[in-house]
Amino acid sequence: MASKGHGGLGKGLGALMGNTKLTPARDRVQEISVEEIRPNRYQPRQDFDEAALENLKDSVKRIGIIEPLLVRRLPEQGYELIAGERRLRAAKLAGIRMVPAMIREYNDAEISEIALIENIQREDLNALEEAKAYDRLMKEFGLTQDIMAKKIGRSRSHIANFLRLLKLEPHVQDYVANGALSMGQAKPLLGLENQSLQREAAEYIQSEDLSARQSEHLVRKLQADPEYLHQKSPEEKKTASDQDVHLTDAVEKLTHLLGTQVRIHPGKKKSRIEIEFYSPEDLERIMGTILTSQQDVTQQKIDALRKVSLTGKFTV
Repeated sequence: MASKGHGGLGKGLGALMGNTKLTPARDRVQEISVEEIRPNRYQPRQDFDEAALENLKDSVKRIGIIEPLLVRRLPEQGYELIAGERRLRAAKLAGIRMVPAMIREYNDAEISEIALIENIQREDLNALEEAKAYDRLMKEFGLTQDIMAKKIGRSRSHIANFLRLLKLEPHVQDYVANGALSMGQAKPLLGLENQSLQREAAEYIQSEDLSARQSEHLVRKLQADPEYLHQKSPEEKKTASDQDVHLTDAVEKLTHLLGTQVRIHPGKKKSRIEIEFYSPEDLERIMGTILTSQQDVTQQKIDALRKVSLTGKFTV
């Protein structure tokens, strides 16, 4: 997973919420139906750890929700979640119909800020989610980097570094989001203006398992010579040519078998196979094909052993 390198939260939720005058009546914890609570439309986190949610669900079943959710009343009907999405999801998984909540009045900008701060506080956002959250606060609510830094207790340079990640080539952003590249490995790639070269370098960094410092060294070489990664000795070229034939053959066979685009990314230390799918149903189809093929191979081995067993040396 991409390393965050975060420190403490700084001002955090307490500071932001402390700006609102509270009354004992409004601060009272109330029981609210989970069906009445809509998700936070400004939630910056896209991926939730299913295993962690299962653990939280078990905890909620045993002892209930200790920390109340934070919600705001909607003009039309019901409530919108401000903070506590993991608790709400766990409650739904546990089959709990009523949850404790406090009702507060916040505008859209404050809700977005709170959602961001809550997730940063728990370090639940990956680097790209955090960068996109900062970008959204700037574009939708007109916050400057200086104002954001004061509100969430981060340095302005910290925010600026994360925002720069949004300039990476889209596939490279995906590598950072899914943890294939750490922020330290990805940041040097910003020095490459050619986005195709960025992606090629990113895949090389992964295949060779380069450190952040080695990634910086690679980028300097590519800045001096964009063809650096393609320069090989005659012996290396021959080996690579032989390898390419086998890889091309493997790609063709896998593409035909799985009925989707397959790519193989070779490396000196480790290699990757990339299989594209376009929907959950497509993924199920691909998995079914792989499992069926595996069963066929197993059956072929059993049949072969049975033929040998006819010699009487052993039985299957």
